[in-house]
Amino acid sequence: MKKTTSILALIIVMLLPAHAMAGDFLNNLNLKARAGYSIGGTAPLGIPATIRSLDAFRLTPSFMAGMDAMLPLSGNWGMMVGLRFENKAMDGEITTKNYYMEVVKGDSHLAGMYTGGVRQKVTEWMFTVPVMATLQLGRKVQLKAGPYVSLLLSKDFSGYVFDGYLRQNNPTGAKIVMGHEENERATYDFSENMRNFQAGVVVGADWLVGKRVGVSADLNWGLTGVHKSDFKTIEQTLYPIYGTIGVFYNLK
Repeated sequence: MKKTTSILALIIVMLLPAHAMAGDFLNNLNLKARAGYSIGGTAPLGIPATIRSLDAFRLTPSFMAGMDAMLPLSGNWGMMVGLRFENKAMDGEITTKNYYMEVVKGDSHLAGMYTGGVRQKVTEWMFTVPVMATLQLGRKVQLKAGPYVSLLLSKDFSGYVFDGYLRQNNPTGAKIVMGHEENERATYDFSENMRNFQAGVVVGADWLVGKRVGVSADLNWGLTGVHKSDFKTIEQTLYPIYGTIGVFYNLK
């Protein structure tokens, strides 16, 4: 009996520091709930000569909601880990010249050099986990930066070509004309060629405007292209680049 009592006493003594450390950790942890709206697109780094102009860019329902846990470390420095549920979408039109494309017109699958208008729609729903270093500037402003990873839940990369023509197989191949009306266009869908995971970096700032409420601005820059590495139909690697304007509420 004495031996059992001694063992229990030893276990309690060993657990007390761990419990105290866990208590200190939880007491120092700051929690934020946040929501925002994102504007951006999926684009190459640098505009190639085959893309002649950006003709239209439509706002899309690109919303974000999530939570952050921030732990102060030393001085004004800290670490923040978040969980986001977000949608990154784009809807735009470009004019191309001799741009390689694979499209479907009627029952025919066509490939070659395309000149004319392209409508492109991208929609990605995902969970994102950012891990950021933070720097507190006074009581109200906090800077943050670090990497993020995203798990895609659904994805769409599709559109159509119009008001142009495709030279089949090579620049001097048979000319296939694409019209303006729906039955005269050709479509494409590269959704199945998109990655399930993405990674990038995020930089931003939080500004406390009330006792618990604040506004935020973030730039999310993808370092992995939206398509798998073996996808070669689109000449350039396309990266997701989005800015997010949001609000947050300090829960703790």
